Amino acid sequence: MAKKPVQKVIPRWRYYLVMVGLVALPFVVAAKIAELQVMPSEEKGADFLQTQGDDRSIRNEVIPAYRGLITDRNGEPLAMSIPVTTVTANPQHIDQLADADDVARLAQALNIPLAQFKARLQRYRNKSFMVLAKHLLSTEAEKILRLGVPGVEGIQEYKRFYPAGEVTAQLVGFTNIDDDGQEGMELAYNQWLTGEAGSKKVVKDRAGRIIKDISLTKPARSGESLRLSIDLRVQYAAYRALKASVQKHQAKSGSVVVLDVETGEVLAMANQPSFNPNDRVNLRRDSVRNRAMTDMMEPGSTVKPFTLLAALESGKFKPDTVIQTSPGYYKVAYKTFVDSKNYGALDLAGILTKSSQVGTTKLALEMNPDATRGLFERVGFGEGLGSGFPGETAGSLPGYRTWDPVTQATFAFGYGLSVSSLQMARAYAVLANNGLRREVSLLAVDEIPEAQRVADERWVREIRHMLQTATSAEGTGKRAMIDGYSVGGKTGTLHKTKATGGYDDSRYMSVFAGLSPVDNPRLVTIVVVDEPSDGSYFGGLVAAPVFSDVTGNALRLLQVTPDQLNVNRTVADVQKASKKREDS
Repeated sequence: MAKKPVQKVIPRWRYYLVMVGLVALPFVVAAKIAELQVMPSEEKGADFLQTQGDDRSIRNEVIPAYRGLITDRNGEPLAMSIPVTTVTANPQHIDQLADADDVARLAQALNIPLAQFKARLQRYRNKSFMVLAKHLLSTEAEKILRLGVPGVEGIQEYKRFYPAGEVTAQLVGFTNIDDDGQEGMELAYNQWLTGEAGSKKVVKDRAGRIIKDISLTKPARSGESLRLSIDLRVQYAAYRALKASVQKHQAKSGSVVVLDVETGEVLAMANQPSFNPNDRVNLRRDSVRNRAMTDMMEPGSTVKPFTLLAALESGKFKPDTVIQTSPGYYKVAYKTFVDSKNYGALDLAGILTKSSQVGTTKLALEMNPDATRGLFERVGFGEGLGSGFPGETAGSLPGYRTWDPVTQATFAFGYGLSVSSLQMARAYAVLANNGLRREVSLLAVDEIPEAQRVADERWVREIRHMLQTATSAEGTGKRAMIDGYSVGGKTGTLHKTKATGGYDDSRYMSVFAGLSPVDNPRLVTIVVVDEPSDGSYFGGLVAAPVFSDVTGNALRLLQVTPDQLNVNRTVADVQKASKKREDS
């Protein structure tokens, strides 16, 4: 007979123990949850976990600041910042989260061969950041970001753009990839133009994508705008005329400055060669230089009006004083000064009209040389412009303990000192302003600045009308004449110095300095063409036509009323008009 199985009896205490454990389990779990999420004082509690979570998802994003706008005097933009996107990636995220198709599509969107792109990723495999594409337009960046490749994101930035391109390149300058000024006004006023970046808190997912904005930590502050003195219309006219002349005469370089006589504002400052600040891949350093402010030259015959002014101020000479220049040359110590022909007897206007070296030398040797130098100093030679422009030159105006006759003569017609084109413009503005000197400005001015009297108004007016004879049909600057407007100016054909010392007989600078209209000047224009090599090198042939083109266009653009109907006047016509003015 089979035995009955023995039925085991579970002790009652075990039953109660299990039941107590089951009932207590929710409370233990709740306590642990409370420890992790509620109790901040516990080690690795709520604060710890919250911090760890935030560290992995919350980021501070930089809000880029807008760099200040640079405009011309009329508000036309010369430098502006446009929004762009820099596409970046976390190579580790791409390696861990992206598949082969993602990588292939990303390489195609970036227009990079797949093998080359994979090699780049491999080089950065231990890094958490790499730049895929810099400063893309938003439409281009969106095509890449829309692929949704893990680890790829876009950083919003600004890129500098220069609407006038090479026309204003040397004056405006440019910024680097970090938007810091490197040249020109961008560098001179970098602190003024630079804004202050802001920041915000955002939540990002594991792939680096922004899920939502949390808060604005600090708002971005835009940079201040800068309004330059130049008139972009006049600047274009100056740039076109200068470029055409440099190309025509196969010159090394050139510069043009147009100055508003009344305010001292620079209305145009053009240089050749130039460059495109929007595309600096093939940038040549010599094209970056603002030659009108940084390059020095011996001014040559363009300072003769100031020598004649010093002669009139000395009391030894009058406008009708006659100087005998026959036989066309004059020996002083070890040097002979020669005119291009025998001009015979010349009054002061005739000396300026014919640019007579003999006449100027005889005048200079009759005067105290310190008087000539003193006038040069009063009109601003050897003195900085105070513009703050990078590389601005002060030129040089040497003083001599003793003046030998040759130095005294050559100094009087522009050798032995050096000036920039803008310094020459400032000096000629004294003649245009009836003896008042006003400092030049690269920024637009709202009020006419104060001026300082540096020369007698009566003699300045005389010199100005002598300059008019130099641009008549009989003068060396006749090609500077402008239809409808009277012109006064002086040509200069300057020998360049040699590295070994002395002057080079085959290398020249062609210069013209002038003003218009003569009776009530509005503009002063200086033209410099360096080393023309097509066979023409006289200032009257190379630089004077540029003056006529630039100043004529500028006067019409500024709506200056014409003051004469026929420009083909002779010296006699000019002198007759001058005599009529004196009688009245």
